[in-house]
Amino acid sequence: MAELDISTDNCIIEQKGHVLVVTLNRPEAKNAFSPEMLLGMYRAWRLLDEDDQLYCAILTANGDTFCAGMDLKAGADGEHKTTEEFMALMAEVPNVHWQALLRDNRPCKPIILAVEGYALAGGTEILQGTDLRIGAEDAIFGVTEVARGLYPMSGSSIRLRRQIPYCLAAEVLLLAEHITAQQALDFGLINRVVPKGETLVEAHKMAERICQNGPLAVKAVTRSLREHQECMSEEDAMIASDALAGPVFASADAREGMKAFKEKRPAQFTGE
Repeated sequence: MAELDISTDNCIIEQKGHVLVVTLNRPEAKNAFSPEMLLGMYRAWRLLDEDDQLYCAILTANGDTFCAGMDLKAGADGEHKTTEEFMALMAEVPNVHWQALLRDNRPCKPIILAVEGYALAGGTEILQGTDLRIGAEDAIFGVTEVARGLYPMSGSSIRLRRQIPYCLAAEVLLLAEHITAQQALDFGLINRVVPKGETLVEAHKMAERICQNGPLAVKAVTRSLREHQECMSEEDAMIASDALAGPVFASADAREGMKAFKEKRPAQFTGE
């Protein structure tokens, strides 16, 4: 994989073919969020959205903890260590931190999450902004903000009840307890549980499968999953869905896909 120059010390961004790989890199602090990490993630998601040669992304982390969320030690001490570049960007993009954490302005391409170890508080909050989720068998999840007298501001009080049954969302949010990988799978919070150390391998398999599909179709379906929420009437959602489908069916990729099916060969998609 080739590392991209938009990487930061706390967020390594690499490209493998059509896949963007984003790695949280602050293991000495359990990958708690830092300005450098948020800056890297923001850059990665905007690149994913803008580069037509990128079809999907993988989000993972170095170390034995995926992400501990906000740096509570720094917050308790009143420390606000920021980089000049991040502060300058925030002056232009006030919600840059929420974009980095996939709360606002999510890219319209699939993001695969690979979790090893603990993914607590913000670590489980950012999970809800991804599309396909893999947890190691020893992974631990949880939205634990209320146990610290805090509020889950990255969107869990809204998204979680839309992604899993209400009573389970209430249990996760109000009890602030740790959730095992098997529980997360049973809740429907993640897709798969794999042996420790295998999440990134499985994520690359998923990414490879996505990259075999028509990129325009994948992007349109991802937009529909994100934008056509339960609050929309079925009729309005169908109309909005049709608007996304039209350009896909009119594309060269659609013609190639049908031709390849007829000729019994793999399709060669170009994203056009």
